[in-house]
Amino acid sequence: MSEVLSWLTLKSIPGLGNYLIKRLIDRFASPEKIFKAPRDSLLGVEGITPRLVSAIRNHKTSDAVKKDYGLALEKGFQIITLEDSMYPELLRQIPDPPSVLYIYGKIDNSINNIAVVGSRNATGYGISMTQRLCRDLAAYKIKVVSGMAMGIDTAAHKGTLSGNGKTFAVLGSGLGRIYPAENRKLFHSIAENGAVISEFPVMTGPDSHHFPIRNRVISGISLGTVVVEATKRSGSLITARIAGEQNREVFAVPGSIQSFKSTGTHSLLKQGAKLVENAQDIIEELPWALNIEPGNMNESRDKIKTVVSSLDSDELLVYEVLGPYPVHIDVIMRKTSIASGKLAGILLKLELEGLVNQNPGKLFSISEEML
Repeated sequence: MSEVLSWLTLKSIPGLGNYLIKRLIDRFASPEKIFKAPRDSLLGVEGITPRLVSAIRNHKTSDAVKKDYGLALEKGFQIITLEDSMYPELLRQIPDPPSVLYIYGKIDNSINNIAVVGSRNATGYGISMTQRLCRDLAAYKIKVVSGMAMGIDTAAHKGTLSGNGKTFAVLGSGLGRIYPAENRKLFHSIAENGAVISEFPVMTGPDSHHFPIRNRVISGISLGTVVVEATKRSGSLITARIAGEQNREVFAVPGSIQSFKSTGTHSLLKQGAKLVENAQDIIEELPWALNIEPGNMNESRDKIKTVVSSLDSDELLVYEVLGPYPVHIDVIMRKTSIASGKLAGILLKLELEGLVNQNPGKLFSISEEML
């Protein structure tokens, strides 16, 4: 039996979850030694019952395990185990680390990772803040971890990639079942600049109970977790809670007090989460990262601010009406008293200059570069 196949076999034994596998590995060091261990030695491990002893001693590698292993190799996915030198060191420290990880891309055991999670139905403000934050984190060579869901997760990965950074996506499905399907292109982009990670067999579907399970990996692989836009019942709050239980930092980006999509993040702030307005707020909590020299993350913003200073009075008036939350063109016209034709031209110019974002439905907001 190959080394990886022995790990997959151990993982497949019914009733033997991640907690117990870690205890067994801590005692016996490898699956092969566990399979050969005397009955009394196995019973000496907390949580191991006579029934589990029988299951371990009567183990065999199932056809399903062999098929999964072969499929991973066929698709070019790597499988690393708890004893692998490339297994993420931070993840190894949690009480229930995955015994195996399926990897598409390249992962390492460095610790400069920050998780960024939030609402699937994010606002324009949430998307722009996330993209800017993650792009700036990338300038500090900090890797961004998220779950590749729509909304904030997708913005986190895309923001990091736009800053030429590395990002890790942790899936609630197998690597052979890309979820959501709309992120297929992003799936491959992440693998080229980091890694897509799963603890589930290759063809496992995105079942709802898998996502709370994967959340502990998102927080476990990271020094801290940032929540951007989350309602009080958001799954992102589960990730934040787990991060706290893992003794990792918890951060939250504030939103409008009128936005129900920020009620969860504001609740975290009331509970003591660190308020985040920019990447520096995160760096301050991570002294081991303070010596990292930032890249040119202010260069594009400085360039745009120069453009702002050259605006004429009407253009500046329109620009100053806008904020992080999208505003309809009719509202802008009412507040500025500028005729619709001229206003449309001004908005187009501001958009081309990178100062303004146009959202569906003739809604306009300030560019994330200027927030």
